[in-house]
Amino acid sequence: MTCYETLFVVKPTLTEEEIAATITKVKDILAKEGAELVATDDMGMRKLAYPVEKHARGYYTVLFYKAEGTVIKELERNLKISEDVIKFLSVKYSKNKELAQFDKLVAAANKNATPAPEAAPATEATPAPEAVAETTEA
Repeated sequence: MTCYETLFVVKPTLTEEEIAATITKVKDILAKEGAELVATDDMGMRKLAYPVEKHARGYYTVLFYKAEGTVIKELERNLKISEDVIKFLSVKYSKNKELAQFDKLVAAANKNATPAPEAAPATEATPAPEAVAETTEA
């Protein structure tokens, strides 16, 4: 299987639930076509370089995956049809230097995705300093 990266921009007028549903829809297309999703990088809301369909901002998402070439055709067909997606770009990684860069990008995307869930429970587990001070006085 060949390594691919697809970046797509979703309309900024959608709610968070609608954005998440659009991203899930694209991931489901990849899964249905037999692609192996390696990493996802939600870059969030960003300013566009130039207005696209009268929008100055958009929600950026990058998907890194391994798939056959026929998957790209089906994925891009669905992205063109979708009214929620205003721009998309697919990149194929085939040479050794490109594959090394792909591995670095995947590692960075996975690194950025993992710390957020781990950080939240750690802050909840440690009591506030005031609470510790009150328990030692009593």
